[in-house]
Formats: sequence, C-alpha cells, structure tokens
Amino acid sequence: MAITKRVALLLSFALLISIFASACNASTSSNTSSKAINVVAAENFYGDIVKQLGGSHVSVTSILSDPNVDPHEYQSNFQDTKALKNADLVIKNGADYDSWIDQLLSAQPNAHRMVLTGADIADHKLTDNPHVWYGIDNVQTIAKTITTTLKKLDTTDASTFDSNLTTFLNSLNTLQQKITALKAKYNGTPVGLTETIYLYQTQPIGLNVLTPFEFDKAIAEGNDPPADTVTTANDQITKKQVKILIYNEQTPSPITANLQNEAKSLNIPIVPVTETMPPGKTYQTWMTGQLNTLQQALATATGK
Repeated sequence: MAITKRVALLLSFALLISIFASACNASTSSNTSSKAINVVAAENFYGDIVKQLGGSHVSVTSILSDPNVDPHEYQSNFQDTKALKNADLVIKNGADYDSWIDQLLSAQPNAHRMVLTGADIADHKLTDNPHVWYGIDNVQTIAKTITTTLKKLDTTDASTFDSNLTTFLNSLNTLQQKITALKAKYNGTPVGLTETIYLYQTQPIGLNVLTPFEFDKAIAEGNDPPADTVTTANDQITKKQVKILIYNEQTPSPITANLQNEAKSLNIPIVPVTETMPPGKTYQTWMTGQLNTLQQALATATGK
C-alpha cells in the first residue's frame, strides 16, 4: 500500500513538472514570435519603408533624419553605436553615400546581424549617382528584398509582411502614374539642377537637364565644380535657357546659392528637394509632394 502511494506521488510530481515545462515552452515560444525585429536604418526613408513593411513586428531606429543636415558631412555618435549593437537588421544605402556606418559595423562584428545595402539591391542605378532611393523602380526592388529578409527573421508573421508589401507596391504605382503623366505633358522641357539626386526622376519624366553633369556631380560630392561648368550653369540661368531650377536644399554652397538667387531674380521657378525625408512624412507623401511642386513649377514656366 505504501509503495502504491509512493508511485502515485511520483507520477503526480512528474505530471506537474511536465505541465510546468509545457507552460514555460509555450511562454518562450510566444515571446519569440511576438518579439519585434530590431532594425537600424542609416537613413530615415529606409526606416519608413521598413516600418510600412514590418508594421508592429519591427522596432525601427533611423539615424539620419534631419533634412537640415548635409548627409555627406554626418558624424556618427555613441547613440548610433548603441543602436547598432542590438540590431537584428541594418539597412544602409552604400555606394560611398553613408560610409560612416560601414566603420561602425566593422567595429562591432556580429554574425547574427543581417545587413541590406540599397545600392547593391537597386536594379536601375545611374552612373556615379548613389541616390538610388529616388528611383521608384529601385524602391520597388528594395522593398521586396526587405520583405524577404523580414520573413527570414520572423517566419511566424510572413503572411503579414507579404500583405504589407502588396499595399506598399500598390502605393508606388500611384507615383509611377504621376511620373508618366508628367512625361506626357512636359517631355523635353529644359531644366537646371544643382545636384545629381533628382536625375532619378528627371530621366523617367523626360526632362532635358542642361546643367553639366560634372557640375552636379561635384556639388553632390562636396567639391568645387570645374570653372567652365560653373560659367555654363550661370549662363543657363541668366539667359533663361532653363525653365525651372531644381535645388537640393541639403547640399547648399555659395555657388548653388548664387544660381538660386539668379533664378529668383529672373522669376524662374525653383523646385526644392531634400535628400532625407522631412518630419511627418512617409516615403510616398514625400515623393508625391515634391512631384506636385515640380508640376506646379513646370506649369508656371511653360503655361501648360
């Protein structure tokens, strides 16, 4: 009888342990599936895109987010280092645009951290032009790659990521339609640029950029343009050879400020653009707003 009681007690104890272990495993499994993926984006437009794709399943830190700061002159800090230390996924632009983050990543090697580089993913790159996020077709490809990576990091929520991707790509179709409409109306219109960034949209719209590429490239890289290109760019403004001037607000210099002032004095419409996304915007509203400003400027300049 004593033996029977002892066996019963042992079986009861074993059952309790089994139930407790199952509860712990269930709890651990639940925490694993609900844990947000820590993402660090070098630039806030990539951060916004991954937020739209990941939803509540991602926690995103964007490093470059101030449109008043020249991205080419950014200096990293301790907070950036701390964020990267805990990142499951890092998204950067590459193509020597944000080399500062490469240095931070090298200083903190992590075999489990995944890194995506926009310029390596983009399939419609322009020569000597790292601003791939201005190409809507590039962003479509980048978004697909981000989604694939999120599904690797969180297989449980794969269907949500796929659904979010579909929504995001549909919203980009609206931007593509806007660009197509602008091309139909303003194809061939001569324009001036102060930097290479907007070539990713002037080309599909069909605008005729007269500013020498060597001028725009030098400004984009923070260098002084060749003297002859400065003369040419100035003449294009003063002789009203360009209908509008597209001006990068984040890479100002005395040379580009002079172009802007000359354009203003001659009532040549100016279209301001930025490299990083302004506060309170999404990637889509940012690009849409700039395209609307471009459309208004072209309408004013051409009477169309």
